Amino acid sequence: MAATRLIALHKNKGKSVAACLKSRTDYAKNPDKTNRGELVSSYECSPLTADEEFMLSKRQYELSTGRRQKNDVIAYQIRQSFRPGEITAEEANKVGYELAMRFTKGKYAFIVATHTDREHIHNHIIYNSTALDGTRKFRNFLLSGLAVQRVSDLICLEHQLSVIEIKPYRERQKRTLYPPKESKRDRLCSVIDNILSEKTKDYEDFLQRLEQQGYEVKRGKYTSVKGARQKRFIRFRTLGAGYSEEELKAVLAGEAEHRPRQKSLAPEQKFQMLVDIQAKLAEGKGAGFAHWAKQHNLKEMSRTLIFLQENKIGSIEEMQGRVDAATARYHELGDSIKASEKRLTEIAVLKAHIINYAKTRPVYDAYRKAGYSKRFLEAHRTEITLHKAAKAAFDEANLKKLPKVKELDAEYSKLLTEKKASYPDYRKAKEEMQELLRAKRNVELFFAEEKKNIPKTHSRYTMTA
Repeated sequence: MAATRLIALHKNKGKSVAACLKSRTDYAKNPDKTNRGELVSSYECSPLTADEEFMLSKRQYELSTGRRQKNDVIAYQIRQSFRPGEITAEEANKVGYELAMRFTKGKYAFIVATHTDREHIHNHIIYNSTALDGTRKFRNFLLSGLAVQRVSDLICLEHQLSVIEIKPYRERQKRTLYPPKESKRDRLCSVIDNILSEKTKDYEDFLQRLEQQGYEVKRGKYTSVKGARQKRFIRFRTLGAGYSEEELKAVLAGEAEHRPRQKSLAPEQKFQMLVDIQAKLAEGKGAGFAHWAKQHNLKEMSRTLIFLQENKIGSIEEMQGRVDAATARYHELGDSIKASEKRLTEIAVLKAHIINYAKTRPVYDAYRKAGYSKRFLEAHRTEITLHKAAKAAFDEANLKKLPKVKELDAEYSKLLTEKKASYPDYRKAKEEMQELLRAKRNVELFFAEEKKNIPKTHSRYTMTA
């Protein structure tokens, strides 16, 4: 089975046609993806100089016809993807070559590059938009993509490969589900878990096994590692609970038990916002969008009603009260965090001024004894400037007695702990407020639409004398 797609390659803004052709063909011929160039074939051009030969055909076209290129299409690309495990890379390249030959009828030069860097083997077929004889251009006709798919299906059947069955719309898969991508940190944690599950002598042996797995280890105050194709080092202590140096050493010494990190999935929204159909129609949307939006609104409104029932909200007044309470709670926690951050900044600045004041005080006393000499000032300008800045900060804060650095450190540590502890409540309050606001908007929009759809009834009254 092969899925195909025909793509017109355009000239990038600010680049020449030759540069654009080279970048597109270089990507297709990437040695890392084509088994060091062994899975690249071509027709009427060399894979090494395909971009230059494409340009030569374009110059011949201009000389023979006297016409210059009007649009910015420089070449065409066919992507042909096969089902995983159904075909080998060599056979896929032959199928791609045959597809290109049949579709272009041998009138256009092309290259076929088979990529094996993904789970599914796929071809990148790039053919020139100018014919080999330099007399015509390729005309991208109506439903050309469908024609490519049919030619590809015919070739797949000839090679005893499966083809894509055309299913009714109701039976089609609405969305392709891909497995969650593993981050570099998750990969490192998995490697650490595997090493700890084996018999490891000590911490040094643990680091050596990491190096055997392809990681570069940087020893120092904080041990950090860097994997292949990774730009920056990762410190153990940033991987989360159970992966700091102290915890790893305790596990290796048999003093603690290692618990692998559990991946936490992002919470899914209970319901989404309704679509304002009339506003979208006024913007130019068509009947198809209106049909989809009605179905979407019905589904999301039913989910909204379930949310209201779960939270025991039975009227607009109750909902408004819950929204006001959640908003007030959210802003209260936000103001508390902002106040803590402001005080933390003040403590950091005050601590720096106190340290600078203590360090530069002997220099300033000498400067004052020297009668504020200009020569002394030029020789110790940095120290004197820091001392004056610290004194000005103390005067601005109306500090008659300077606090001790240890007291400031203790207050800073306490505020920082309280700030970190309040973040989960802050996020929870934010999510609750957003859900209630979304539910309120959905209810208001739903009833507004219902009022618009209610037909107007005219009653007639007869008066008798």
